[in-house]
Amino acid sequence: MAGSERVICSSADLTDSGDGVRFELDVDGRAEPAFAVRYRGRVYAYLNRCAHMPMELDWKPGKFFDVWGLHLICSTHGATYAPDTGRCLRGPCFTEGLIPVPVEESAGRVIMKGDPRVRR
Repeated sequence: MAGSERVICSSADLTDSGDGVRFELDVDGRAEPAFAVRYRGRVYAYLNRCAHMPMELDWKPGKFFDVWGLHLICSTHGATYAPDTGRCLRGPCFTEGLIPVPVEESAGRVIMKGDPRVRR
């Protein structure tokens, strides 16, 4: 999938610290869940996988932020992540972080550009 490009959603689908948009992408022939969120005006996307254990983060589809809209939170373990970097801020994943999916906004759309940097 190197060099691939795909529309994930409309830019209007993402509001600051609001609900995220879930999508799937192909990683080594497997469908992997991912998500995009807007934070402080910019869009960020990650594989939907806690760094501590391979569990999806959202407690309900699209619900990734804590109640204050400041951090992404794992619904299973309570680990918190910085929305703009994916770095673990608190919890059992402290030395790890979320796996970023390269995205950009163009012409009112959120576009995935290339492949995530997947680690096993």
